Amino acid sequence: MEHQYIKEKVIKKKVNQSGCCSAHEDHDHKEDDGHDHDHDHNAEGSLFKMFLPAIISFVLLLIGIGFDNYFPQNWFSGYVRIAWYVIAYLPVGLPVLKEAYESIIKGDVFSEFFLMCIATIGAFAIGQYPEGVAVMLFYTIGENFQGLAVSRAKSNIKSLLDQRPDEVNVLEDNVATKVKAADVTIGSIIQLKAGEKLGLDGELLSDTASFNTAALTGESKPDTKVKGETVLAGMINGNTIALVKVTTAYNDSKLSKILEMVQNATTKKAPAELFIRKFAKIYTPIVVYLAIAICILPMLFVDNYVFRDWLYRALVFLVISCPCALVISIPLGYFGGIGAASKNGILFKGSNFLDSISTIQNVVMDKTGTMTEGVFKVQEVIIADEFNKEEILKLVNVLESQSTHPVATAIHNHVGKIDPSIELKNVEEISGHGLKAEINGKELHVGNFKLMDKFKINYDIDPNSVVYTTIAIAYDKKFAGYLTIADEIKADAQEAVNRLKALGVKVTMLSGDKTNVVQFVANKLGISNAFGDLLPEDKVNKVNDIKAKNETVAFVGDGVNDAPVIALSTVGIAMGGLGSDATIETADVVIQDDKPSKIPMAINIGKQTKKIVWQNITLAFIVKAFVLILGAGGLATMWEAVFADVGVALLAILNAVRIQKMKF
Repeated sequence: MEHQYIKEKVIKKKVNQSGCCSAHEDHDHKEDDGHDHDHDHNAEGSLFKMFLPAIISFVLLLIGIGFDNYFPQNWFSGYVRIAWYVIAYLPVGLPVLKEAYESIIKGDVFSEFFLMCIATIGAFAIGQYPEGVAVMLFYTIGENFQGLAVSRAKSNIKSLLDQRPDEVNVLEDNVATKVKAADVTIGSIIQLKAGEKLGLDGELLSDTASFNTAALTGESKPDTKVKGETVLAGMINGNTIALVKVTTAYNDSKLSKILEMVQNATTKKAPAELFIRKFAKIYTPIVVYLAIAICILPMLFVDNYVFRDWLYRALVFLVISCPCALVISIPLGYFGGIGAASKNGILFKGSNFLDSISTIQNVVMDKTGTMTEGVFKVQEVIIADEFNKEEILKLVNVLESQSTHPVATAIHNHVGKIDPSIELKNVEEISGHGLKAEINGKELHVGNFKLMDKFKINYDIDPNSVVYTTIAIAYDKKFAGYLTIADEIKADAQEAVNRLKALGVKVTMLSGDKTNVVQFVANKLGISNAFGDLLPEDKVNKVNDIKAKNETVAFVGDGVNDAPVIALSTVGIAMGGLGSDATIETADVVIQDDKPSKIPMAINIGKQTKKIVWQNITLAFIVKAFVLILGAGGLATMWEAVFADVGVALLAILNAVRIQKMKF
């Protein structure tokens, strides 16, 4: 029936294993067909259809109560009265009876459906017809609102799933032909019309183009790209036709990897979710046995034992004890947190990382590409007189073309086209140092001054006297000179540091860049702990030193060399724009637009999510415990039981979806 359609897909993963909800496959297609899309053109009709069974039952229930208490009718008695309430019960009761039956067939006896069926059928058995209908009616309404809440929580994430067009216009002999995006090969030229979405990652061939990147970054401000820059699947072209050369296969695009992360996010559970799943498996059977004991055991101790009265108490106990509020609202709280983060361009790969990031005491960050733009420009070229400056730069340009580091791009932009006549042999990248190769039988070294030291190449300058990033060059085992390269601090880097400090988080900067460059950036940002000239293993050691103090640490980076330390940290955060694939895949959290201000935002989202989850747990336990005691003592009726179950569930759901409206 309709009240199940919306929630089935999410709850199948989150709740089914807990023993409190079940779902079946044939509903999934219906859920995908419309009930779960905020912009579905049939949304209003679907909503009415979903609530229609509850509306019918509600109207019939009100009329029945009116005939019972306010407008007595002679004919409204006996079998007619029973039939009336049975008819009122069926629209909301049949779907739940069906779910209970299917759960039992699958071996899941103690489900919330089973509890509701026992309680309502029992109420009918002792003549409490209005209460029996009311319990099932409000339970169904609660389920419907749960479905709507899940839908709302999913909408921010699901918007990502529709960002890639199925077809793209590929230019062949200057003629645009529609081709399935999945079939487009690397090197193909895509013609992107104004307002069209890009289907694959590529390199912009047009001189300039403006793109809406909101789907990837959460930022609505247009992003202007120039010829040669990378553009990503999911970006929407602005006002002019743009040409894009495909550089990545459809399934390997950044957006594809983002979608895979999002789709797998719900498989990594937070400790609270895992606890509730285990708790519900034990809790629900115990509740059923306690209800049986409440009904039967008093006959051994109570003189004026009346079976009907104690059965009613047992049924009230069952309704109150239904773990619906916990089983639904806790996963929904985490799912809402993932959705809120996604809306702001932050991707959590699992709800467990929302929990972990909320307890972070230290944020350790890389410098280049994380706190700085990672867009370098050559400032100075100092080449010794005995070398031909133009020839040395050509050699350096060819060697640096083997690297994807931003420094290599800066050198290429400064020198220009690569000389195809220059042949490299035995090219080697020395991690944390630079590159070496053989050209014309002579060795060429390009990197930092540690590279010069490693190969015992003497140089006549003090590297610490140069504030900018310095690229040393040696040819034929002789120091040939150096380049200085400058990088700009990101506009929101200062805001990020200030907000982290306000959250009580210690900030440390680690970099392979020169110590004086790192200290210069750190001083401008107000970071007291900063270390330069570090190799990848040095970064690992620094993070290990922090962890040795039993403190939690998040590492933020973007380069391939950051992957080991990201894997080691309590929470690894990757910059998803400039970040390497290895780093993004290793990280637990991905910031899509590379903005450091999203780091404290991610921590705040984690804190708020955890706060809401524990508010729901506390609310559910306190209210249920209080009303359970009243129910066992005969002081609570079915109406109080409905509030303790459905009312608390609705309050918990409203609290859980609140996170999606928060500003971080």
